[in-house]
Amino acid sequence: MPTQVNFDSLDGLHTFPRLLFQHAKVRPTAPAMREKHLGIWQTWTWSDVAERVRALACGLASLGFKRGDNLAIIGDNRPHLYMMMSAAQCLGGVPVPLYQDAVAAEMLFVLQDAGVRFAIVEDQEQVDKLLEIKDQLPALEHIVYDDPRGMRHYNQPFLHDVHELMEMGRIHDRNHSDFLNAEVEKGHFDDVSVMLYTSGTTGKPKGVCQTHAAFIAAAQGGAQVDKLGSEGDILSYLPMAWVGDHLFSFAQSLVCGFTINCPESGETVMTDLREIGPTYYFAPPRVFESLLTSVQIRMEDAGKFKQRMFNHFMDVAKRCGGDILDGKSVSGGDRFQYWLGNLLIYGPLRNVLGMSRIKVAYTAGAAIGPELFSFYRSIGINLKQLYGQTETCAYVCLQPDGQVKSDTVGAPAPGVEIKIADNGEVLVKGAMLLKEYYKRPDATAESINAEGYFLTGDAGFLDEDGHLKIIDRAKDVGKLSNGAMFAPNYIENKLKFYPFVKEAVCFGHDRDMVCAFINIDVGAVGNWAERRNIAYAGYTDLAGKAQVLEMIKTCIEEVNAGLAHDAMVADSQVHRFLVLHKELDPDDDELTRTRKVRRNFIAEKYKVLIDALYAGKSNQFIETEVKFEDGRRGKVSADLKILDVKTFPIAKKAA
Repeated sequence: MPTQVNFDSLDGLHTFPRLLFQHAKVRPTAPAMREKHLGIWQTWTWSDVAERVRALACGLASLGFKRGDNLAIIGDNRPHLYMMMSAAQCLGGVPVPLYQDAVAAEMLFVLQDAGVRFAIVEDQEQVDKLLEIKDQLPALEHIVYDDPRGMRHYNQPFLHDVHELMEMGRIHDRNHSDFLNAEVEKGHFDDVSVMLYTSGTTGKPKGVCQTHAAFIAAAQGGAQVDKLGSEGDILSYLPMAWVGDHLFSFAQSLVCGFTINCPESGETVMTDLREIGPTYYFAPPRVFESLLTSVQIRMEDAGKFKQRMFNHFMDVAKRCGGDILDGKSVSGGDRFQYWLGNLLIYGPLRNVLGMSRIKVAYTAGAAIGPELFSFYRSIGINLKQLYGQTETCAYVCLQPDGQVKSDTVGAPAPGVEIKIADNGEVLVKGAMLLKEYYKRPDATAESINAEGYFLTGDAGFLDEDGHLKIIDRAKDVGKLSNGAMFAPNYIENKLKFYPFVKEAVCFGHDRDMVCAFINIDVGAVGNWAERRNIAYAGYTDLAGKAQVLEMIKTCIEEVNAGLAHDAMVADSQVHRFLVLHKELDPDDDELTRTRKVRRNFIAEKYKVLIDALYAGKSNQFIETEVKFEDGRRGKVSADLKILDVKTFPIAKKAA
């Protein structure tokens, strides 16, 4: 069984509602949450949040919400949605956040599986989604909405404005003043505090039931390693349904007491990031890839002198920036050059990225390319990797300061045990493990072995320093026909370091060579094309341009040259590739909502293209159905060109 968390440092405050009310008691005027609304930052103190959570909880109780009920939460990161999480927990209920960009049909399974009776949603768009499928949700009784815009003519009795709910709750609280305190006292650390659904890369999503104890243990461990305190700020912009946001924005803010900042919208995140200047930042690799791409596009548009200066100081940063960040010995000349570079390049660049105040930044959710990782550390951003799953509260490995490696995900976090199975699978044990999969005892039994270790499904090994190196998903690691290891994710991450490559999918298991699908980044490649006076009519047209294909070919050949010197994957150099005629899209079921590739689905959907790659063809026609944002369907067709790529002799190991 998982080891139990030690709550001594929390003085018995071993549930999230107790932590919330303790903050309100000891530091009532400190900022707990901020939200940018109509261009102005609004602030709620811990006292404000506690009062609203109390009102929301009592409001829910007056509607019939009771211990054990599940509350769906759908929308962008909003203070009232985070408060409703706490409100449900106060009553012994379980918040179930859903991905806000999912269409109604995708939400249906989770809402049915969780037997949701109550839902809190952000706005009219999310209300409309629930109304679209409500006749298939007989258990759904009440929908609360946060933003009243567009809701004037909605008169269904089961719809409630969040402020009306709070007023109901305040009346209930005045009439039953001891009710909520008693409910909070009934809470136990082993109660389920949240249910997060897996992304469903290999089947239907599963509801991961995590306890207060598990997430508090993870939050405590992270705070211990990174010396987190109450004075920090975090920008909460990642989906509330993602385990990373729940750990960093919800659990750690309640354990440490730092401030959650909610951006005005998805489009204003970069602006809001610069305004807030968070001290603590978390993003999946795709966000860091996108930020770097925007920097590289800007530098393409800069004058020759600025480009030369940028390239010179980036060479300096690459040479010694990481060592300076880690406090290692660096020559006086390099240190002076870096100081100058910080004045002219790195400091302004960190400011543009909104990372001037960051003390620690983390990335997780997928492997990050070593080159991308090193770039951020080289310019003075303390970017580190962590490793975990939904089933482990995103908490298995952390990288302590001074022990950061680009090719590992760190050492076992406090309270975590790691073991490598005979087949190379990573097994983990600790207080952060899931309690169960909701209504799936079979899946729960399959995921935890007789010794209490959770089977992560990842293949990896521990290096000489005890740091974990993840190779790939265990199910994705295969072998080429010559017996050499084939780890597609490893190769794909190297390809995605290039700003022109948005997504890559590699094939090679049981085959004699590796071939790849490429998605271009339309912003970066479009900018590249415009600077060369290459006209194009849209993504499909741009993706098929001969000049674009040659440019991508050059990128792949550079990756191959590097792979030739990596004994583990030297045989996995890409031999042939094509650029897809459409972007891989969660709405077309090709990616999960967290933008993980659904490999099996893609292999089946684009079988004709894979066959063409391995048959030696120079082109292949394909027509693909796509879904538009408004629900309509259409078709995209193209005659795709297939190119051969130069490969390199495998470097011999030193004797």
